[in-house]
Amino acid sequence: MADTFDKIEVEFIDQDEIVQVVADTIRDTGEVPERYVRPEIKAEAVIVDVEGYNLPVIDMSRLLNPEFSEEETAKLGSVCEHWGFFQLVNHGLDDGLLQQMKADITEFFSLPLEEKLTVAIPRNGVHGYGHHFVFSKEQKVDWADLLFLATRPVEERNLAFWPTKPTTFRDTLDKYSLELTKVSSQLLKFMANNLEVDHESLLDTFKGHSQFVRINYYPPCRKSDTVLGLSPHTDGGGMTFLLHVNDVEGLQIKNDGKWFPVQSMPGALVVNIGDTLEILTNGRYKSIEHRAVINPDKERITIAAFDMANHLCMIGPLQELLKAGEARYKAIDTVEFTKGYLSAKLEGRRCDTDTMFLLLFA
Repeated sequence: MADTFDKIEVEFIDQDEIVQVVADTIRDTGEVPERYVRPEIKAEAVIVDVEGYNLPVIDMSRLLNPEFSEEETAKLGSVCEHWGFFQLVNHGLDDGLLQQMKADITEFFSLPLEEKLTVAIPRNGVHGYGHHFVFSKEQKVDWADLLFLATRPVEERNLAFWPTKPTTFRDTLDKYSLELTKVSSQLLKFMANNLEVDHESLLDTFKGHSQFVRINYYPPCRKSDTVLGLSPHTDGGGMTFLLHVNDVEGLQIKNDGKWFPVQSMPGALVVNIGDTLEILTNGRYKSIEHRAVINPDKERITIAAFDMANHLCMIGPLQELLKAGEARYKAIDTVEFTKGYLSAKLEGRRCDTDTMFLLLFA
């Protein structure tokens, strides 16, 4: 899987195109460079007359409690079918670990630029600090810097791109990524219960826990209604676990052609279904389009962890779910699936069910 990512052909972002640098440069004038201006933002309605989109809440402690497990499992299934997003509480991650992860990430993005560039993404690379999917000087670019790392399995890590400053960063991320694999495995088992499929038939797709993290830094922008932090997309993996490093919101999800802002709960993980899990469930669980917008006054920092399919497996609807109807997608191996997802990104296309799955329809 890591090899597939490493073969992406992209342009190198110059130092003066690091968004944090751009944001500092235009702080006084507020004039956003043309390559970051996104006029399409105003073309679709955003529902702002609610205090944040109230995502359903799933309580891991209720899932694990025999007294409440059946009820909470049914709720989990309903949420995955109708929302594709939920907030996970009582997930079992140690609060001290979460606070250290947040502190380390904040400190990394506060380092001088030359320090961050020691782990810069190389030309035609993916791992490291910088930007993704920039394939031309004319392309519109998201208003965000990122640090992208392979975290699991351990042998797929490229430590050359793991920051050594702050000194606690590597150890903290190692522990955090391991804890998320445990949460993911638990959720998959309850999802299997809800789907009434054998646990192993679902878990085998993610055997080895291939996991990547994308740590996002969104600088403030006075003209926040002209830029996008993260373009509309769906995630290609099984599940994504998002942790807000600070209390600045920016996540929006799409429903009925409108964008809704999401307000995260303190201490919760925002979890969403990815394309792989939608295919495995034959469309029963939904991978929902989402994006990130920018705050005019405050920086926003998040860390997203992506559970990816085992690179040796085939991705297709589980046979146990095909008794009641035909397969909506045909099976495809993980390498080809990843290439299709990345190709859509590189061609500037949104990776949704209308584009990502053109090659997958039976």
